[in-house]
Amino acid sequence: MTEHDDRQARFDRGMALLNEISGGIGPAVVESLADVSPELAHQTMAWGYGEIYSRPQLAPRDRQLVTIGMLTALGGCESQLRVHINIGLNVGLTPTEIVEALLQSAGYCGFPRALNATTVAKEVFAERGLLPVETTVD
Repeated sequence: MTEHDDRQARFDRGMALLNEISGGIGPAVVESLADVSPELAHQTMAWGYGEIYSRPQLAPRDRQLVTIGMLTALGGCESQLRVHINIGLNVGLTPTEIVEALLQSAGYCGFPRALNATTVAKEVFAERGLLPVETTVD
């Protein structure tokens, strides 16, 4: 296999995985970067999904929970957070689990970031008809 073939195989594996867990947004991601940074689009698929997300050591739902937490901590990542909350729901996270993870994040990355992320989650849940979210307080 040539380096080009290996590069393409990683891209194809990443595209297939992203499409599987997201409901098919892979081509839109690539297209959104085509006129400015096609290499970033390629690396997002090949490395991000073809190499990292495709590793079997964590289940897809666990990877999404970690990703949602990191994007919340970073702040300013609302577009990516929206994508990953949707993917999280697709791979088995419940709205309650996502909300609980965002609540947990308030203690570690601050209320403003947790509130911003929760607002994004609320928008995603509303779009998917998942409001109100069932939570219990002991």
